[in-house]
Amino acid sequence: MAGKKNMKVKKLPNIKPINNFAMLFVLSIFQIITGYASAAAGDTISVKMLVSMGIFIVLEWVYVSVFYTVLHRRNFELEFIAFFLTGVGLAVIGSVDPDACFKQLLIAVAGVIGYTVLVFILGDVDLCMKLRLPVAIAALVLLLINLVIGTVKYGAQNWIEIGGFTVQPSEFVKVAFIFVGAATLEKIQTSKNIIKFIAFSVACVGALILIRDFGTALIFFVTFLIIAFMNSGDFKTIGLAVSAAGLGGAIVIKYRSYVTNRFSIYRHVWEDPYGKGYQQTHILTGIASGGLLGIGIGNGNIRNYFDNYLVTTDDVFGIICEEWGFLFGIVLVLSFVAIAVSALVNSIAARSTFYSIAAVAGAGMLLFQTALNIFGITDILPLTGVTLPFVSQGGSSMLSCWAVLAFIKASDVRTYNYLGGVKKK
Repeated sequence: MAGKKNMKVKKLPNIKPINNFAMLFVLSIFQIITGYASAAAGDTISVKMLVSMGIFIVLEWVYVSVFYTVLHRRNFELEFIAFFLTGVGLAVIGSVDPDACFKQLLIAVAGVIGYTVLVFILGDVDLCMKLRLPVAIAALVLLLINLVIGTVKYGAQNWIEIGGFTVQPSEFVKVAFIFVGAATLEKIQTSKNIIKFIAFSVACVGALILIRDFGTALIFFVTFLIIAFMNSGDFKTIGLAVSAAGLGGAIVIKYRSYVTNRFSIYRHVWEDPYGKGYQQTHILTGIASGGLLGIGIGNGNIRNYFDNYLVTTDDVFGIICEEWGFLFGIVLVLSFVAIAVSALVNSIAARSTFYSIAAVAGAGMLLFQTALNIFGITDILPLTGVTLPFVSQGGSSMLSCWAVLAFIKASDVRTYNYLGGVKKK
């Protein structure tokens, strides 16, 4: 080590950072163009759609301007990706149902606010350690309420109706699951702490299976594997967990007719294109007809085969590929990959194990959910009915996606260089 003191360190060339406002300007132009095209998709131009996209663009500029000038933050890469994905979702939803688009805008605004607050909270590791038990209890209570008073929609009892609004508790439990897992395994752990997290995971996944939300249960399980591997690095343990899950999955498939029906058509959708394979075959046909560049917003046929809600939730990627083009669909997928890469890079230099585990788990959850949605509607994987993060219509999903993104943002060491009053470890 002594010899290294006299060694000359080669100075790295100065890399000019991206111009945040130039990037935001380009994003805004893209959103203006797509927003107008979506507004003009019907018989008349939808003013509500134009207003919705205009408000969202203003939100983006206010957010970046405030954090850039007041808090001197410079790392907005994650926000730009999330703004891009959310804007695409608003445009697609607006071209189908302008009223639903305005509701989605309000939830997106709430998501950005929640994301900002959560990033501040995550800046204090000591506070996060204190909150892990209350958050775990709150998550289990939410799932218990869902079991007792939840209503069944699209085959799963994962909805709660409150004053005319519908909420999916499992979406909020996703955030709690990552928070509790990362906080519990933040330091060198005893087997007691690990067992506690396993018990919490079993309770969450078990509740989701009872309410027949198997897609979300699978997302939770994969997130559990990521957190467990981040903590132990033991492939044998992961293999044992996967084997146990495989056995449990086989039992579910055998005795749950709803799941059995979905698996029976898997890889055989073209044998029953107007029955069990109706959804996937029509989406695949639409994607093929869209070609590389698409046939134009509002001109697709997929939107004519399904009700508005299904078009803007499960099938939204099919709409995008048909009307916006397959190349744009690839760009959309690469956006999620970019989030995952950012999490991996951030986790290496993170201030604490808590941030590393939370960031990788959050990115893994978003990426896996994206894969389930896209591969499900294209028959590469069995159809699970999960949403496409940030893009699909759904208030609970939008809020949880922005909250999960906060874990990745918090892992970036640059984030808290500019936040005054945040305790550093």
